Amino acid sequence: MTKPAPIRVLVVEDEPLAAEAHAVYIGRLAGFELVGTVGTGQEAFRRVAGAASAGIPIDLVLMDMNLPDSHGLDVSRRIRAAGLATDIIAITAVRDLDNVRGAIAAGVVQYLIKPFSYATFATKLSSYRDFRAELNAQASVVTQSAVDHAFASLRAPTDIPLPKGVAHSTLNPLVAYLRAQSAPVSASELMEPLGLSRVTARRYLEYLADTGLVLRAPRYGTPGRPENEYRWKSGR
Repeated sequence: MTKPAPIRVLVVEDEPLAAEAHAVYIGRLAGFELVGTVGTGQEAFRRVAGAASAGIPIDLVLMDMNLPDSHGLDVSRRIRAAGLATDIIAITAVRDLDNVRGAIAAGVVQYLIKPFSYATFATKLSSYRDFRAELNAQASVVTQSAVDHAFASLRAPTDIPLPKGVAHSTLNPLVAYLRAQSAPVSASELMEPLGLSRVTARRYLEYLADTGLVLRAPRYGTPGRPENEYRWKSGR
């Protein structure tokens, strides 16, 4: 199988320390490639347009909303109006609803609120990577189910309200473990590496399967009572 090309990322951030941190974060994530950092909206548009013209398009822009020469949403709208097929993740300390609605209207695919940890950053970008993989795996004409699965990839487990008995402190390590596995796992196989009881592991796995983040299938050929196995839906 041909390894997919890395997702080319442009960081748009006018604060040098923040720009450097985002660049380092990108370098730590598998499947991503940093193409550069810029500090203004004008530079951002020029880099995106220039890369597209050169035949080496930028796949993703990490767009700070408060830039010295323009608002990040204005830059995002300009990119959209120019017909440039670049996805945008908004990065901002602004939390008001109008900005969130504006980001959605401008075609922003994710919204990261400052300050955030590397774990949050990695979760959002990994969800985006899975979203692209889902779409790229489809034929030129997709089904409703395929579209639903792709957009579900953008919803990280931390974005979904948790039911009673499910906690982020247990869910997040379990998700990280599932993502790292190349083969499906059962509830009993999570007991030792994560320090969980079989009942607890199964409850969390069933929750992830019900939300569409994990693929669930019966495991055949094992002694004793039938058991389900679970795989992170991206196969990673």
